[in-house]
Amino acid sequence: MTGYAFSLHCYDVSELSIQTIGTRISAWGEGPVWWKNHLLYVDIEGHALIQLNPRNGEERIWEVGERIGTVVPTKDGHFLYAGDTGFVYLNAKTGEKTALADPEVNLRKVNRFNDGKCDPAGRFWAGTISLVKDSGTAALYMLDEKCTLHLKITGVTNSNGICWSVDTKSMYYIDTPLKQVRRYHFDLKSGAISHPEIVINTLAQGFNNSPDGMTIDAEDKLWIAFCHGGCIARFDPKTGKKLRQINLPCMETTACAFGGENLDRLFVTTGTHKNIEEKDAGKVFAIDGLNVCGIPAFAYNQTVPVFPPA
Repeated sequence: MTGYAFSLHCYDVSELSIQTIGTRISAWGEGPVWWKNHLLYVDIEGHALIQLNPRNGEERIWEVGERIGTVVPTKDGHFLYAGDTGFVYLNAKTGEKTALADPEVNLRKVNRFNDGKCDPAGRFWAGTISLVKDSGTAALYMLDEKCTLHLKITGVTNSNGICWSVDTKSMYYIDTPLKQVRRYHFDLKSGAISHPEIVINTLAQGFNNSPDGMTIDAEDKLWIAFCHGGCIARFDPKTGKKLRQINLPCMETTACAFGGENLDRLFVTTGTHKNIEEKDAGKVFAIDGLNVCGIPAFAYNQTVPVFPPA
């Protein structure tokens, strides 16, 4: 089995190589995205953005001073995240933050931003979660290339995994308590979504735990991390069927993203369970040997000079 000197533990599952990468133990790792040969991810409860180099295990950390639900790179070389104070631009060089939009300022005590990604046109989609499990009080938003905010889906409870099909004609989305993946018709030019339909029912496929972060591979198959489930699974959205399941040695598997030189490594973020001690909980796992590749991530493509000089 191939590995790296900095990998703390390795696990063999048939032809797979599963290992931990880096040294950080996140309270609640989330939102991985592969960008410029590094893995970006967040520690929501640790109030941090982490840039991880899988080749040598080096980590660069930005302390943001609030819960940070998700992060995306920007075309100008910096970051955009969604956190407790809404959408925020973070200068990677100086750490300076610029607030852009806070659509739920009146719900700040009970809601926060959670998962999100950029669509293929470079618009940033991110949704909120009800921290008190008040059904239907959260939402999904989209920040367009002119930094104008759009409300896209209402009646959400826990906005989570989101990704787009290879042909860009479909958007897949998870509101976790529903235990479903919905597909929307997606218009790349305008960002409009329509005609929602349930394409995967995770409960019906045998998962009693919570579908969390999600990514898509080059074969248009969905990979979902199951919070409280200790696993990730691959699904066919055309049939709704589970194709593969990979178990990991910690219960809180939160999100996944393809990366590496050939986009053939699957990185999985994890969190620490509040009642169970697990040796590798909170670490990032890298899975090799899947024989499938992902698709490139997208950066935020701002078209107006709304940010301070870099």
